[in-house]
Amino acid sequence: MASNLVTTTWIKDTHFTTNNPSKHTFTIFDASQDNGDTVGFAPKALMLSSLAGCSGLDVVSLLKKMRAEVTDFKIDVTGELTEEHPKFYHKVVVDYHFSDADLKKDKIEKAVNLSITRYCGVMEMFRQFAEVKTNIHFHEL
Repeated sequence: MASNLVTTTWIKDTHFTTNNPSKHTFTIFDASQDNGDTVGFAPKALMLSSLAGCSGLDVVSLLKKMRAEVTDFKIDVTGELTEEHPKFYHKVVVDYHFSDADLKKDKIEKAVNLSITRYCGVMEMFRQFAEVKTNIHFHEL
């Protein structure tokens, strides 16, 4: 069974550094305590980035295999937190944006749907605690 180890170390106040299995590091901090000079990530927002990254990696790989690569691709993820503590994302919307002069819409839709339903483990984790909606947007260049 595969496993990952990350080490997170307290630096000061509400700042931590953490690494990933390849040993790259970044800062995690309490966004409510940020006065604008912290370079890093808030934990809950990082979860949304993980969701986008997981699905995005799937989609790019699938589009390459399908020979349907695009000029530009971005993912916007919006998460709505519960009002009560512990606050967690109970609603999430994932918007996939594709831009190209010759969009192969059927292949793009297939790639996104395969990521959503079969390959993206982070998407599956989110579905355990949140209502997840997805949208695909095509932008002709």
